[in-house]
Amino acid sequence: MQDVKIPIQINENSAEPLYHQIENQLRSLIITGQLGEGTHLPSIREFAGALNCSVITVRRVYQDLENEGLLRTKQGTGTFVAQVEAGDRENYRLKAAQEAMQAAVQSGKSVGCTEEEMESLFREVLKAIYVK
Repeated sequence: MQDVKIPIQINENSAEPLYHQIENQLRSLIITGQLGEGTHLPSIREFAGALNCSVITVRRVYQDLENEGLLRTKQGTGTFVAQVEAGDRENYRLKAAQEAMQAAVQSGKSVGCTEEEMESLFREVLKAIYVK
């Protein structure tokens, strides 16, 4: 059984906790289908070594994603990507986008941006990303 190289990028300078960075990226890889059902993930120890982080961090990520139904662990064989139904995939996708937007709005509000300024910024960002 061959483990897949999982493309996780860690930003040491981010205020976002390490486990959160790993969990969000791994969730995204599963939701978008880049890691398909049945994909065998590295052991907690191997993944922690590859990411240069603690075993506890990876254990927490795996447990959180297993609790969400995105991963499943078989004793003695390892951790695998679970089957994700199309409806669930859509819910996860929209939830992830909503959480990111909430964080952005919260950040803007915390530095004193008005609702109108945030709306204007949002439209600028949308145009920059979607209209090429």
